[in-house]
Amino acid sequence: MKNIIFLLFLWVTVAFSQTVKSPSEFLGYELGTEFTRHSDIVAYFQHVAQNSPLVTYQSYGTTYERRPLTYAVVSSAKNIQDLEKIRTDNLKQTGILPGDAQPDIAIVWLSYNVHGNEASSSEAAMKTLYSLITDNQSFLQNTVVIVDPNVNPDGRDRYVNWYNQVRATPYDASQSATEHFEPWPGGRPNHYLFDLNRDWMWASQIETQQRLAIYNQWMPHIHVDFHEQGINDPYYFAHGAEPFHEIITPWQRESQTAIGKNNAQYFDQDGWLFFTRESFDLLYPGYGDTYPPFMGAIGMTYEKAGHGRAGLGIDTDEGYELTLADRILHHYTTGISTIEIASQNASRLNQEFKKFFDNSQLKYKSFVLTGSADKIKALTTLLDSHEIKYSFGSSGQAKGFQFSKNGSGQVSLQDALIISTNQPKGKMVHVLFEPEAQLSTPITYDITSWNLVYAYGLDGVASTQLITGTQHTRSMALVQNLPNPQAAGYITKWNSLQDARFLAELLKQNIRVRYSEKDFAVQGKNFKKGSLIITKSDNRNRSDFNEIVTQIANQYERELFASTTSFSDSGTDFGSHYVHLIHPPKIALVKGPGVNSLSYGALWHFFEQQLHFPVTSISTEHLERIDLSEFDVLILPSGHYGNVLKDSSKITQWVQQGGRLIAIDNALSSLEGIESLGLEKKSIETGEPTEEELLIPYDQQEKESAKGLITGTIFKVPVDASHPVAFGYDDHYFTLKTNTHAYKYLQQGFTVSYIGKTPERISGFAGEEALEGIANTLIIGHATHGKGHVVYLVDDVMFRSFWENGKLFLVNAVFLLQKATYGL
Repeated sequence: MKNIIFLLFLWVTVAFSQTVKSPSEFLGYELGTEFTRHSDIVAYFQHVAQNSPLVTYQSYGTTYERRPLTYAVVSSAKNIQDLEKIRTDNLKQTGILPGDAQPDIAIVWLSYNVHGNEASSSEAAMKTLYSLITDNQSFLQNTVVIVDPNVNPDGRDRYVNWYNQVRATPYDASQSATEHFEPWPGGRPNHYLFDLNRDWMWASQIETQQRLAIYNQWMPHIHVDFHEQGINDPYYFAHGAEPFHEIITPWQRESQTAIGKNNAQYFDQDGWLFFTRESFDLLYPGYGDTYPPFMGAIGMTYEKAGHGRAGLGIDTDEGYELTLADRILHHYTTGISTIEIASQNASRLNQEFKKFFDNSQLKYKSFVLTGSADKIKALTTLLDSHEIKYSFGSSGQAKGFQFSKNGSGQVSLQDALIISTNQPKGKMVHVLFEPEAQLSTPITYDITSWNLVYAYGLDGVASTQLITGTQHTRSMALVQNLPNPQAAGYITKWNSLQDARFLAELLKQNIRVRYSEKDFAVQGKNFKKGSLIITKSDNRNRSDFNEIVTQIANQYERELFASTTSFSDSGTDFGSHYVHLIHPPKIALVKGPGVNSLSYGALWHFFEQQLHFPVTSISTEHLERIDLSEFDVLILPSGHYGNVLKDSSKITQWVQQGGRLIAIDNALSSLEGIESLGLEKKSIETGEPTEEELLIPYDQQEKESAKGLITGTIFKVPVDASHPVAFGYDDHYFTLKTNTHAYKYLQQGFTVSYIGKTPERISGFAGEEALEGIANTLIIGHATHGKGHVVYLVDDVMFRSFWENGKLFLVNAVFLLQKATYGL
């Protein structure tokens, strides 16, 4: 009987495989001769799933531009029937689901085209899918393969549509041809110009959020991210480069090497060049090859020469033509090779995967975090997206490494957020909250510090003791404001992004709002600088004033204090010239050539998707023709504006007439030297190099250069909390510095935040020369010029949209610098 069933399965499989078309047959052209649009890739995957019992295919979401996000599950017919058991048994061995299981099916996840203009990989995904169900079915007997053919459909179609419009026929392989020069911003990022390969941990984008929900359902044993690199680099695959985070296990390292050697075997057979152990380290948790290892998987990036420059074919510097067909074949080869190794080691993969979730040897057992309810809630939203468990304390004290002190201390457990490493994802918890990651080398591909305590503006301790909470939610009274017709006005605090969203909504609803430049008290209640005051007098033409304000406050969970008088107990009265009306600003955000697309994208996303306040994007190509008087605020994202601001008089005149200019990160360099704006670089005297420095061996030059690097490092910096740009902050701030920019304190203006004589490094790498260079330099500055304002943000407070505690500086600069009393 068993033989009959087996033969029946075999017959069905063969019959279906004969009806499944190859990618070339389905698309009507040979793979590698055209770029395939996302809709056609989806159609091909649907075709295969409809005609093969070895494939299921479904959508897990949509992009900002409404393209489907999809994944296929490929395995034997028997495994396809047992998919739910395979999935849940895998989660049981991690502890995510209760129960015992001893699975022996390997789970491999292949992610393609996270960077839209690295477009060969989605083509390879179709070839890989077809090969698995035709030529490589033997691998599927003990392996489940999950294929995400296009992680970034919006970016891919941006690239493919552009390329198809400009390519020559036949294509032109000359490096000088138009088809090898993408226009700004290129196809790499998603709709909001985010790099999705750096968003795995921060989950700021809907593509990431929706993908993580499926990833958490499967928790694969191997994850491969397919990429492309420069046209003259052949192929990169694991073993990864140092530094490896210490959480990564010896088995994960060994497996990378084993997989890499299997890839190498096939590449050597065909004489294809490759390299390993260079550039792509496994430290920062935000990548497709680093997030999975902290979740127990073997994570790898595969990089083929090509990228957006290569098109259908390009002449390399080494004298050969790199074709799309080459790129597809190489990605296909490593994909199948990886699945082969997984199949050969399925039982061992499961055994070692299960061991990973033993967290008993972790140094820190609990992280106890304190701070405002808004910031705690923002952090728990992120934890929820990764299905990381937490609880809340009720009484007592917790001792350990205190983050605000950068040393030992203690905090109260009352309403504290408690995140234990005694949970399945405890290793990821350790990575996110440990005081400092250990580095085997300072030469890294990305930032070296990302601690979420500092990123979210919290305090707390890292404890070596296991601390358990007594409640699953923080004890908070339900916010339910009621209209008070007798109120002279409503007052609410100002210290979080949720306060800013509340303000934005009030302004959009044409409610007039004020803020206080001074501390004050009214009817026995104290309010700090920046507190919002919504008066009956300002809104006397609104018959629904009380109802609409309380409705919006309840929507945003803001507690209103209804004051029956505008006469204060101390400080300012509502009518004081220190209480300023907030005029809804018209904001212009610069984009286009010269602008860092990631910086622009983070700002664009912030205003549209986080703050929900309108912003007008204007291109650098049109800036000279635009009438800036239409706008109150002009934001320069990080970028190089030398060619754009050839004539700076237009900008300075606009500021002088009342405009507010905000410059971020590299944008400051284009304003330095404009005398009226008062920004001046700090000169660094290096002196003559010593004989020892002149004789440094060639192979030690890279290591020596690290002395001048700051690689995503957290510094504690003083803040002038009395300044409107810093309202809502304490007297210090933890900044994430990703540059070595050094500007002097403002001679004419306000140094809102700065690095002092001895930079206080908290976490991450900073070379000794770099530390010396940034001593006594500006972090945030504000200058007045005529009737207007200029705000300098030396560090990018919007960096990848994860440094939550920096965003209020930008909001303050946009909304609270209007008619301040100083300097006008």
